[in-house]
Amino acid sequence: MFHLSQRSFLKLLDLSPADITGLLDLAADLKQKKKAGIPHAEFPGKNIALIFEKTSTRTRCAFEVAAYDLGMNCTYLDPSGSQIGKKESIADTARVLGRMYDGIEYRGFGQQIVEDLARYSGVPVWNGLTNEFHPTQILADLLTIREHFGSLSGIKLVYMGDARYNMGNSLMVGCAKMGMHFVACAPKKYHPDSRLIDECRKIAAETGAVLEFEEDVTAAVTGAHVIYTDVWVSMGEPDYVWETRIQDLLPYRVTAEVMRKAGPQCVFMHCLPSFHDLNTSIGKSIYEKFGVDCMEVTDEVFEGPQSIVFDEAENRMHTIKAVMAATL
Repeated sequence: MFHLSQRSFLKLLDLSPADITGLLDLAADLKQKKKAGIPHAEFPGKNIALIFEKTSTRTRCAFEVAAYDLGMNCTYLDPSGSQIGKKESIADTARVLGRMYDGIEYRGFGQQIVEDLARYSGVPVWNGLTNEFHPTQILADLLTIREHFGSLSGIKLVYMGDARYNMGNSLMVGCAKMGMHFVACAPKKYHPDSRLIDECRKIAAETGAVLEFEEDVTAAVTGAHVIYTDVWVSMGEPDYVWETRIQDLLPYRVTAEVMRKAGPQCVFMHCLPSFHDLNTSIGKSIYEKFGVDCMEVTDEVFEGPQSIVFDEAENRMHTIKAVMAATL
């Protein structure tokens, strides 16, 4: 089995292309075993803690099912379930949990929190999402793309929308590491941080990746293999930013016309949840305030034949399982 024994999984910048490929290969093997009904509970007696300062359907379920499949036990700590950062410092929390658990997942706010957990806990720590990075999601994305196209090298991925935060950052890093063609398509003020761009350009110089930053939708998507988007307002941001984001990013909505411009080879991906219809309370509220019946993607694209969002969502479990198996 490929392993990164006792290493934490905090951001893709910490891993080599060979490490990422090893995790993808392990995930594909574990997925095949799952589909074939072959037991792989190779970690009996292991216990993991799941710290969720930001709630999530896919991340929680993926970690829990993956842990159970591997024979582990897990404890879920929701935003009210621990004193982390409130009555107890990150360092103290890490040292306590590290004495009780074999691994710790963290999903929440600043990247420094998960870095400190790894520094002080003495056990592998896995980043389930921070403001800056979302590495488990990108592993699932890369596995899904590889399954669909057969390889990653040279694949053109266009990220449309607000590319300043965890998804835009992490997709850019993942594409740079794996020799892909990454395009951030958004107004310039929504492009990733220039320091991270510079770091990724250095990686791209070694891997053959291409990094582009484009404001024109047609120029960005022509010939794309993947068009990717995410919600325009991240969890924890105030409601008042919706109006500005809608005004700025509506031209970057993924529509059937955008997919047509890309070409028939193109697939649509989204890390979910998605505001593609009015079947959510937030979607209804936005419609009542701004008259917008879908946001980052139309329902036609989301439910259409080029959409592989649920293959992608399933692969969260398989890739997270690979991360835990490799690091433990």
